[in-house]
Amino acid sequence: MYKFLSILLFTFLFSCTATKVPTEEFRGVWVATVVNIDWPKKATDNPEKQKKDFTDILDFYQTLNFNAAIVQVRTAGDAFYPTKLAPWSKYLTGQEGEAPKEFSDPLEWMIKETHQRGMEFHAWLNPYRATFDLDTLALSQKHDFYQHHDWMVKYGKKYYYNPGLPEVRNQFVKIIEELVGKYEIDAIHFDDYFYPYKIKDEVFDDSTAYQTYGLQDQSLEDWRRSNVDSLVKNVHQTIKRTKPWVQFGISPFGVWKNNSTDPRGSNTKAGQTTYEDLYADPLLWIEKGWLDYLAPQAYWSMDYPPASHREIVSWWAKTSSNTNLYIGNGTYKIKNNKDEAWEKKNEIPKQLNFARDQENVAGNIFFSAKSLIGKHPEITKSLKRKFYPLPSKNPSSRNKIKRHVLAPSVEKITKNGNDLEICISHSDSIPRFINYYTLKGKEANKKVLIAKDYLSESQNQGCFENKFTKKNLRKGIGVTVIDPFGNESSLLELNLKLE
Repeated sequence: MYKFLSILLFTFLFSCTATKVPTEEFRGVWVATVVNIDWPKKATDNPEKQKKDFTDILDFYQTLNFNAAIVQVRTAGDAFYPTKLAPWSKYLTGQEGEAPKEFSDPLEWMIKETHQRGMEFHAWLNPYRATFDLDTLALSQKHDFYQHHDWMVKYGKKYYYNPGLPEVRNQFVKIIEELVGKYEIDAIHFDDYFYPYKIKDEVFDDSTAYQTYGLQDQSLEDWRRSNVDSLVKNVHQTIKRTKPWVQFGISPFGVWKNNSTDPRGSNTKAGQTTYEDLYADPLLWIEKGWLDYLAPQAYWSMDYPPASHREIVSWWAKTSSNTNLYIGNGTYKIKNNKDEAWEKKNEIPKQLNFARDQENVAGNIFFSAKSLIGKHPEITKSLKRKFYPLPSKNPSSRNKIKRHVLAPSVEKITKNGNDLEICISHSDSIPRFINYYTLKGKEANKKVLIAKDYLSESQNQGCFENKFTKKNLRKGIGVTVIDPFGNESSLLELNLKLE
């Protein structure tokens, strides 16, 4: 099977850095499709070119031992997969509503390619952005602008779904239910766009919906927040009812509130905040257990005066004890921002070190994919050598379901030099990752993760090709199966004494 593994430097790294690298850490990258930020590079590219560009992204981050791709599958009332609930995205085909040729289901293909590299696939959706501009003539007649025009609110140079309408929230729940039920995704992911960022002298006209659905003595601001809360709650319940192992994560704007307006807020001076301006309350979602992870966007440099990365990460680490916390890092700013701190090659390394020093931070996500590919080789080299020399397991949800996972059965091993083809069988009704370890000693905990493979929901066996070092093979290789809840089987040591 198609397989790329970056473990050739293991012999050196094992003795020098293995003890410093977390054995469980989220390492994600956002792949933005809106306006073709990351992928496809051009909507008019042929399918083969688009496929290569996507696998190039995966290969680059697999080499860095990343373990999750967060891919935008809905940008503005559109879709990167076949559905009756939205038209095909113009960022995929160049014309909204036009199906891609010889690429019948890009999402299914992307998920498969991501899993083949031992990485999770998180489907990223923008719930409320309906258009990216005011060119409504370019929209498909199947777009909700035409199908449900009463759901639309014009604000600035875009149209938005009105979050105050129950039918809007219900429709979005249907979208989530279809995605989770039909596709083998590992998580649903929202970004920071709930109610839109405020524009001076503009009014978001939801007054009629407020008069109709607002409760007595409920302020407009509280009503708006309750609408977003309802969406988050309903999406969470839908996911867990459909496939309880699929996670739900949200990446809010980095500042909840400034402490100038609320003593519980961070020591920042952000011009807008997620609570007061976007009407989103992540602290409530955490308290209610509606999220499996939270990934605040802390895109500023370590000591940026109005909103320092240091302050924001510290604040979230102290307030997010009921969910996994990952930090969003703005790698797109490297040598591309008026803040001079981004000119230094150690800005991102400092941020990663700081995150690892926080007890409640379990990983990082980079925005966005193209920010490192073909750029900043000295930084990429440093990340590989100092931070990501080895693979790591993905963190399991704090609300995980505990279940017993049987050890896999090895049907056949074929050795060709340092290459092994390992045929594994395992019966389960949910997805599983296969973890390969090199063994440090006889004790069960004396093992180091060196590679990963994937078995789908319906796949009970598979043959996988992996390249190991001579030292790996000499020390021995062990294999386990881990389910998406994070329950791992006992270790099965491979018999490598082959003819």
